[in-house]
Amino acid sequence: MSTKRSGKSVSRIKTGSFERRLSLTRAGLFAGTRMASHMATNWFSGKEKRDERHRAMLSSQARFLVDELGQLKGSVVKIGQVMALYGEHFLPEEVTEALHTLEDQTTSLEWAAIERVLEAELGRDKLAELKVDPEPIGSASLGQVHRAVRRRDGLELVLKVQYPGVADAVDSDLNAVAQMLRVARLVSFGPEFEDWLEEVRQMMHREVDYRLEARTTEKFRQMLADDPRFVVPEVLPDYSTNHVICATYEHGHSVSSEVVGNLSLERRSNLGKAALELFFRELFVWGEIQTDPNFGNYRIRIAGEDGEQKGEGSDHDRIVLLDFGAVQSYSSEFLEPVIQMVRASYEDDLDAVIDGGIALRFMSTDWPNEVLEKFGQVCMSVLEPLSSDHESWPEEAVSSEGQYRWKQSDLPSRVARQAARSAISRYFRVPPREFVFLNRKLIGVYTFIAVLYSEFNGEQLLRKYLYGESGGTPDASATSQITNA
Repeated sequence: MSTKRSGKSVSRIKTGSFERRLSLTRAGLFAGTRMASHMATNWFSGKEKRDERHRAMLSSQARFLVDELGQLKGSVVKIGQVMALYGEHFLPEEVTEALHTLEDQTTSLEWAAIERVLEAELGRDKLAELKVDPEPIGSASLGQVHRAVRRRDGLELVLKVQYPGVADAVDSDLNAVAQMLRVARLVSFGPEFEDWLEEVRQMMHREVDYRLEARTTEKFRQMLADDPRFVVPEVLPDYSTNHVICATYEHGHSVSSEVVGNLSLERRSNLGKAALELFFRELFVWGEIQTDPNFGNYRIRIAGEDGEQKGEGSDHDRIVLLDFGAVQSYSSEFLEPVIQMVRASYEDDLDAVIDGGIALRFMSTDWPNEVLEKFGQVCMSVLEPLSSDHESWPEEAVSSEGQYRWKQSDLPSRVARQAARSAISRYFRVPPREFVFLNRKLIGVYTFIAVLYSEFNGEQLLRKYLYGESGGTPDASATSQITNA
């Protein structure tokens, strides 16, 4: 959920499936006609000119369709945002670039409409127990957030309110968006795309299931209760329903804020270590991963600030974890080869990395050996900040103290360039849908650490979760914990 305050509001969200399908179908047909005309007239141009004109047309088509999506609001916009984040394997670059602009649309729903939802969900008497600020502190495609105070004791709360009708519109909206892309000739439909589309569908249903999100939030709060580095809001069941989540208000600063940037290197690095270890717990121990890396889902609480409660954790800078609507549970069948690839990468066992990639179905035994090896090396390079081979680190990625400099390393960009330059791009197949979301999470964790300008070597943390070292909290056999979870 974005925490960006909206400057404009609307009185209603169009959620009628017929009017939404009609708008999207009309847009798709219009775009498809334009594309067909373009292809006919572009046939006689030279190849270079044809490619240039085709990219321009794709970009124009995408912007036109995104404008249509933005006007409909609701789950259509969320579907577009999800496709922008995870659709790089399926959609043309011009389309994902246009879809990313949907993230800037933060129009909120007028207070009168939100108040009606709250009254219908909580009842007049329950709602009267709260003093709710009519101005939202955050708005997104599926709902918005309002601060509130419980009148009897002054407890500070937030209410996450789902827009009326969006939960019922998920399936029809997703089908309509997919049909629009098909008619507009912006995507080639095949088994991999359909499989990914189904994962998006399941993800959307989780996002609108507020009861599930409330249970997941409480589960993570319990799992992290003894770790003073993290804060998870407490959900108040008395004021939570199918379409409203009420939780304690947890103050903090944006990850990229000036006050966080002014913390000492040691404190920023400790926050980075905490973020990395949380990901390791999700992957190796719990098998449940928050897959939305949006920075709006994290805040930083500075130790000793006004408002920090005295007691356990008050001496630590803490990461406030918000929004558990995108948590996914992964099976041991999927996680075992993932963890095999991590372990093999750390142990410099290229053959085992390749075996893991084949087990995950995005590498194939019929590829040439040199392609398999190159792909395996690209996978292994992702573990650079966790490696024991510090000699291989780029000069700019090493601090004067011998620590890994996450921001200066530019690792995600280097890995992407390495993959693009190699022959694997001609063989690369669409990864399993679970891997798409897991990969996005990993990039998000690395980016989080880089934005903090953290400097630390991640090897000992990784060894702790691979082999049970450094106090041995997790068992060396990580996958056995996942299987028994």
